[in-house]
Amino acid sequence: MKKLGFGLMRLPQVDDDYGKIDMKQLKEMVDHFIEHGFTYFDTSYVYHMGRSETAIREALVDRYSRDAYTLTDKMPTWLVDSLEDIDRLIDEQLQKTGAGYFDYYLMHAMNAQHYERMKKIGAFEKFEQLKTEGRIRHICISFHDTADVLETILCEQPGIEYVQVILNYADMENEGIDIKSCYETIVRHGRKVIVMEPVKGGVLAKMDERYETRLKQLDPHMSAASWAIRYAASKPGVFVVLSGMSSIGQMKDNVSYMGGFVPLNDDETAVLEKIAEDMYENRPIRLESDNKAIRHYIGLYNNRVGMHTKDGWQDIIYGSVKERYGDPVELMKGALPEEKEALQKVIEAFA
Repeated sequence: MKKLGFGLMRLPQVDDDYGKIDMKQLKEMVDHFIEHGFTYFDTSYVYHMGRSETAIREALVDRYSRDAYTLTDKMPTWLVDSLEDIDRLIDEQLQKTGAGYFDYYLMHAMNAQHYERMKKIGAFEKFEQLKTEGRIRHICISFHDTADVLETILCEQPGIEYVQVILNYADMENEGIDIKSCYETIVRHGRKVIVMEPVKGGVLAKMDERYETRLKQLDPHMSAASWAIRYAASKPGVFVVLSGMSSIGQMKDNVSYMGGFVPLNDDETAVLEKIAEDMYENRPIRLESDNKAIRHYIGLYNNRVGMHTKDGWQDIIYGSVKERYGDPVELMKGALPEEKEALQKVIEAFA
């Protein structure tokens, strides 16, 4: 299978309305994707205000044979409190997509709190049952938390085959958000990596001129986004890299270099890693703390403020760290003066 996946979270819109999908352009994108030998589509219960699943039914499922593609969907873990909820949700998702079964079915946005609830209600055993019944082909999770939590999950749940995580060259430098550690944990456990946010929500597609110049020196004909996607696809253990393409232009660009995918060489990788180092050097909070929780909070702040990205996954990890290690307000009581100053900035950024 080719390593580029079509992520259906940022589809073309009508009048910039997230709930209104440009179906004509989406069908053109689906056709271009399939015609060039790509097969992996990724949707979710919540994308485009719940309309992504029905949109892909119209654009893909109703127009192509079932063996022409693979379809990934995600169970909204935060809405599940019982096995009955799982049955209800997958029935609804299969009806909305018309897919008959899901090739890959994920517990969406897994973190420490969701994991404990899923384990308690027997969700992992339920997923094994769904697999036996043929309603899903592979058991997966998408993950937004720290590496120690992922280590626990993969040790305790051998049935998980694939883990979807954020992986991009910019975030690999920020140890406080555990992007690199999470990736390494998955590979060490012998599970396959599904990459999300390889272009960091567009941050690595429209680069500062000084970084763009370095990329153009590598190859003046390649887009900035191409280097980010090829970086992720070149990492060992990566099964597929999702791109949230929102126009036919983005689709054609991605397909042009991922059709005959060539991994990055050592010199190209070194250039990207040096760009990432330089980006991280400009982080707003440079404090190194011995306190694990404070390190995570600072890492999340630097990602949000330093990278100019207010993403939902940051809030998920923030909430999980807060529940496990303590509220930043409480941590300030025993913190050093510079740590207090940093935590105050964190509180303001995540208010």
